[in-house]
Amino acid sequence: MVSRTSAGLLALLAAVVTCAGLIWARSYVRPERTASPRLIVQPDRILADGYDSAVLSIESASTNAPNIYLVENAHGAAIDDVTGSNGKWQARIRAGVLPGKIGLRVEIPGQPPATAELLSILNARDSAEDGTPDFLRLENQHDQQVFRRWFTFLAEAQYFQSAAARPAEINDCAALIRYAYREALHAHDNAWADSAGLPIVPAFDSIRKYEYPFTLLGAALYRVRLGPFLPADLTDGAFLQFADAQTLRHFNTHFVSRDLARAQPGDLLFFRQESDHVTFHSMIYLGESQVQKDDRRYVLYHTGPTGSDPGQIRRLTIEELMQFPQAEWRPLVTNSSFLGISRWNILRRRADESEVAQR
Repeated sequence: MVSRTSAGLLALLAAVVTCAGLIWARSYVRPERTASPRLIVQPDRILADGYDSAVLSIESASTNAPNIYLVENAHGAAIDDVTGSNGKWQARIRAGVLPGKIGLRVEIPGQPPATAELLSILNARDSAEDGTPDFLRLENQHDQQVFRRWFTFLAEAQYFQSAAARPAEINDCAALIRYAYREALHAHDNAWADSAGLPIVPAFDSIRKYEYPFTLLGAALYRVRLGPFLPADLTDGAFLQFADAQTLRHFNTHFVSRDLARAQPGDLLFFRQESDHVTFHSMIYLGESQVQKDDRRYVLYHTGPTGSDPGQIRRLTIEELMQFPQAEWRPLVTNSSFLGISRWNILRRRADESEVAQR
């Protein structure tokens, strides 16, 4: 028989255990998870031309700012202009030039992530019908100026480098041009600066439309045959990583003038010399130097190898070139060896029949 005292103790103990169990249970109740942010992409298809865009709208119960990531086809778009507050945000998703599905992921502290996608469509136009696809052209004035600045700086910087410090690929006039062209289209970030081997790296912007080699052409930048651009050209050998001076002139640039006063920095001067065989030679019009400020205009070129002589990079003022001892190298209208000034096709906005006729 249990005494009253024992019964009371047992009842008290049972109450304590029950209470402790309730406390333990409550401590392990999972709080309800906040819903993921709501995402809307409009439109859901954009043209892979480097300029088209869609708007990503984000609605969230949180007032924290969203973090937006490209998780698929990361080089197929860029995230620009994130604006908003108090749980309502918008971001501009600008097309790159690589078509395909673009995956987006939005993360907001305290909420589960959300994902969305849009489709980037191939831009196969060649508005100038010169063989250069429009996705490679730099129609934007900012990008054109940035390209010219980098192209001329990179070429001129090699003049101030010792031959041993230069990239081994630079062994003639076309090689110098190919090097500066390719490197001008890179993203000029810290990794690039570490690998460039330059004594100084200027704080220039990079072009915004795309970055080499993340286009459908990859490393094969140079067109090597006649004809307008067709999608099949991406895989059938119409573009290569190598181009000599003649190929650069015929398929990658367009004629501007034989009047040097019309040259802009980054344009090319072409010459054709006929002796025992025909040779093409090219010079880069620098305009004013970006390394030595002296208000003089310059051209730059590599002489190319002669026998055991590997050649050298020369930089001449326009006055020196006009009075060059060998008259066939003077950029004069009266000089039949001077083929004129050409400009990169990526800087060309539309076809000009008069230019085609003068090729």
